Amino acid sequence: MLTDPGSAHPAPIAQPRCDEPRPFRVVLIGNYPRDGQESMQRFALMLRDGLRAAGCRVELLLPPVVLGRLGSSTVAGFGKWLGYLDKHLIFPIQLRRHLRRARERSGEEKLIVHICDHSNATYAAASRGGPLVITCHDLLAVRGALGEDTDCPASRAGRVLQQWILRGLGRATVIACDSDATQADVGRLVTFASPVSRTTRIHLDLNYPYRPLPESEVAQLLGALSNLAPRYVLHVGSNLRRKNREGVLRIFARTAPEWDGQLVFAGQPLSTELRALAASLHIEHRILEVPKPSNELLTALYNRATALLFPSRFEGFGWPVIEAQACGCPVLSSRSTSLPEVTGNGGFIREIDDEAGFAHDLLSLRDPAVLQRLREASLLNARRFTAGHTLAAYLELYRRLASA
Repeated sequence: MLTDPGSAHPAPIAQPRCDEPRPFRVVLIGNYPRDGQESMQRFALMLRDGLRAAGCRVELLLPPVVLGRLGSSTVAGFGKWLGYLDKHLIFPIQLRRHLRRARERSGEEKLIVHICDHSNATYAAASRGGPLVITCHDLLAVRGALGEDTDCPASRAGRVLQQWILRGLGRATVIACDSDATQADVGRLVTFASPVSRTTRIHLDLNYPYRPLPESEVAQLLGALSNLAPRYVLHVGSNLRRKNREGVLRIFARTAPEWDGQLVFAGQPLSTELRALAASLHIEHRILEVPKPSNELLTALYNRATALLFPSRFEGFGWPVIEAQACGCPVLSSRSTSLPEVTGNGGFIREIDDEAGFAHDLLSLRDPAVLQRLREASLLNARRFTAGHTLAAYLELYRRLASA
């Protein structure tokens, strides 16, 4: 059975209404629930709830967990292959049947299919028969499968899957890219099956109302973190190599003799190897881990942080950057892929290997005037991603496809 999840996700601010001369209906295709891809789940829910708030007819379909129930994990081993059968055998059959019936019932409505995550471009063949939009968040895995260095190496089966994804992208009517960097990769690597297909760039909006909070509310939210220091630099993310947590540790270690702050890791707990590196740098006693914080707690962490330290090696967009800036938190980011266009003037930008430069920038924030200037610039830059631009851009795209 195809599934449409319920939502506790707050809908964005209402956008232009869907009272169009040529009506359309949108079928969003989300991710397999057991894969746990939280950011992609949030993006699909943000679109669905926003479109409903705007008066559009929309449904979100997820590959159902059928055989995957028999496995303990979809990351490796037997469970992974059971998940593949759910995603790539059972769901395409159900999807093709569902879309055929939907088109038969649509009447004057134009049915627009939108695959919300490019890693599901394998469903493009099952979605034929009308306009197909695919959102491409990055092509790092595809590039890795092609032999490029993106910190995303591929196995033999992975290379086959990424080639399948690349062919699926070529079937799209429109590929909507999160960033100029991703759009450039799409232009370089995707061969479209139709001469009228094209790409467009649609930046992401915040998927939660991150914002400056009163100090009393920040203090209350952070009160549960008894070991949190008054001053700290924050990293938000995972232990994936491309997130460069090794670099975060080394940069912080450079500042340790001159700054009494703390290093806070929010998200995935540090690996054994990262903890060993922290010990070798003699900074393990100045590290605090906050595993999987709630949105409210993360908002408070951003509010009080001296900066977000984000020297990532590869990003498709970089949600933590705009989350931090929306709270007035300056960003120290690398000059890699999409990060300069997202960070804007709301932070310091360095080459990925300039760890001494990152340390210098962090220490410069001890100057209250520099810190205040960057806080104001952060809030200003974040406005580009907090006014519902994403939903408005997708609505305009749907309108054009419905009238074509």
